[in-house]
Amino acid sequence: MQFHGTAKVNQKGHLEIGSVDTIKLAEEFGTPLYVYDVALIRERARSFKETFETLGVNAQVAYASKAFSTVAMVQLAAEEGLSLDVVSGGELYTALAAGFPAGKIHFHGNNKSLQELDMAIEAGIGCVVVDNFDELEMLVELCSSTGKSVNVLLRVTPGIEAHTHDYILTGQEDSKFGFGLENGQADKALLEAMNSGSVRLLGLHCHIGSQIFETTGFLLAARKIYAKLNEWKKLYGFEPKVLNLGGGFGIRYTEEDNPIPASRYVVAIIEEVREQADQYGMAVPEIWIEPGRSLVGDAGTTLYRTGSRKEVPDIRQYLAVDGGMSDNIRPALYQAKYEAVLAGRVLAKPEETVAIAGKCCESGDMLIWDIPLPKAEKADILAVFCTGAYGYSMANNYNRIPRPAVVFVENGEAKLVVKRETFEDMVRLDLPLKERVKSK
Repeated sequence: MQFHGTAKVNQKGHLEIGSVDTIKLAEEFGTPLYVYDVALIRERARSFKETFETLGVNAQVAYASKAFSTVAMVQLAAEEGLSLDVVSGGELYTALAAGFPAGKIHFHGNNKSLQELDMAIEAGIGCVVVDNFDELEMLVELCSSTGKSVNVLLRVTPGIEAHTHDYILTGQEDSKFGFGLENGQADKALLEAMNSGSVRLLGLHCHIGSQIFETTGFLLAARKIYAKLNEWKKLYGFEPKVLNLGGGFGIRYTEEDNPIPASRYVVAIIEEVREQADQYGMAVPEIWIEPGRSLVGDAGTTLYRTGSRKEVPDIRQYLAVDGGMSDNIRPALYQAKYEAVLAGRVLAKPEETVAIAGKCCESGDMLIWDIPLPKAEKADILAVFCTGAYGYSMANNYNRIPRPAVVFVENGEAKLVVKRETFEDMVRLDLPLKERVKSK
């Protein structure tokens, strides 16, 4: 078992994160419970930023908040001097409610509404990453009608297929995202943006996928983009002030994963961009990246309480917990894998192999298949590691299960940053078909 960040075993044999005993966290805040190691998030953010600073490159490191967006997390990103990537009106609203500097917000998404774009322009955000012609047309109309302008990047698909799951591939030519670099769409979008008179075109954006363990895809994307930029320089005199190569840097979920340090991605990207810019006689642009999972993924641990068992003779032993696909849909969605321990007996020897089942009414609600554990008693605390990205973000109320609370831990202190939902919360927006008749 590999621990992450400040996680360790304390003198009681309990799992401890941020110098806080996870058994005490479960007792105080209940389960399921998302626990975030703040020190690890800070360490990752600084690693990305310091690499750019050491190599003397103008850059923005934008936290991809779709990985985990709450007011507290956005404020933590601001504390670390990060920019912010949002992909919806809700994420933008969260950022503004958290007091995040609007000028450092970048707005993504393949189907932004007119209302969302208007909200972004009114807030004075730093950049809109334009994904399609409809959006570009709406932006031009909004800017013309309001007399305002907005910075934009054009998102392009460079035709790169990163080595990852099909559902989290985004840079290949057949993608719902961006303007095709090879089919003429990017050329047309460039001319429309340059001639609009309403938007300020800063440069280009691309994102090739997620959970990527090598630098090759990023380098190939940069080369293909610069080949096109060379054409545009000759034809239109265009050079980018900004080149955003996205995120997707992988983390370790299980022993099958072999990620590289964050700094290696950054160094490789910088070296390639410098080489390409020099080759074509262009100035090195400001480089933007968008880490999300690699900032918060392995900083998150979910605590569950064990419940019922079911033995299928000669096949499998099921151990159920009090959460499941309502708080972590990734295993059901794209077969994500995790490691876990019994938080109260971390060093105890495994005595059985069990399958961790969620409590939702779906056969596919399985968190982990066939994991060796000490013999679990009822109401033991199971800690599932590396759930910090896309756990809370994708949490849902399937089966009318309330979403868990979220706790930040750092330097021996635990802070509740998201309250646990209640049954009352779930019916608050419901309207009755007819009023209930009160009994006398």
